[in-house]
Amino acid sequence: MPDRLPPATWPATPAGAAPHPAGQDEGRIDRGDGVALAYHRHLPKMWAPGPGIVFLGGFRSDMTGTKAMALDTFCARTGRPYLRFDYSGHGASDGAFEDGCISRWVDDALVMIDRLTDGPLVLVGSSMGGWIMLRVALARPDRVKAVIGIAAAPDFTQRLMWPDMTADQQAALLRDGRIEIPSAYDPEPTVITRRLIEDGRDNLLLDGPIRFDGPVRLLHGLDDPDVPWRLSLDTAQALTARDVRVELVKGGDHRLSEPGDIAMLTRTIDEVARLVVEAD
Repeated sequence: MPDRLPPATWPATPAGAAPHPAGQDEGRIDRGDGVALAYHRHLPKMWAPGPGIVFLGGFRSDMTGTKAMALDTFCARTGRPYLRFDYSGHGASDGAFEDGCISRWVDDALVMIDRLTDGPLVLVGSSMGGWIMLRVALARPDRVKAVIGIAAAPDFTQRLMWPDMTADQQAALLRDGRIEIPSAYDPEPTVITRRLIEDGRDNLLLDGPIRFDGPVRLLHGLDDPDVPWRLSLDTAQALTARDVRVELVKGGDHRLSEPGDIAMLTRTIDEVARLVVEAD
């Protein structure tokens, strides 16, 4: 196999996007209902063998976070196509956060992947992004060849968020359609909507087999205060894939964004990308 493949074949820059040097472009594309989604894409002129990488962020996070930016640098250095973007209601994208739900954010991811990428992909999902990545993998089995979860949180609205509410909060949510809860990561409270909870129940994965057969890597900090590491074990058990590995990080927090954590993540990307090439 050659050391380098021909120039990247990911779709051309959409109309209205701003081209950048070094094979990068950024812009906004309409998801089809007047809501524009912001993205940044790295398109190396000559790229390494293997799949492109797509980063799927977490709940209320955006594409300028530590992990998203570290992967941008890593993919630029190693010659891998890379896409990061903001869901609707997040970061630089249009829309109100309160209008969002799992189905809507999965649709956002599918729009971006379908319109901005080509060929085989490895999805990297952080926290809620781990739920989104599995839903996308099920929807695009011909494209998604491997997935990597970082504190992956499938079903978190039902398994974590709803039971963590008090009876009064649950009653208020059902009555008023929304509540506000304090955030450990933002001075502003987090708005939780009835729509988010009810739509989450329509997207549950861990109540049955997750039929994905590519390589899966689930990285999780043992000191994660937000998503229990046992959720990664439950996810591994639900997956039909044979090549599933859970890596638990002693002392690791929810974000896993320290330099050692990023190094572990990039090594994992190299590993699964090699497996995708070998399986092709």
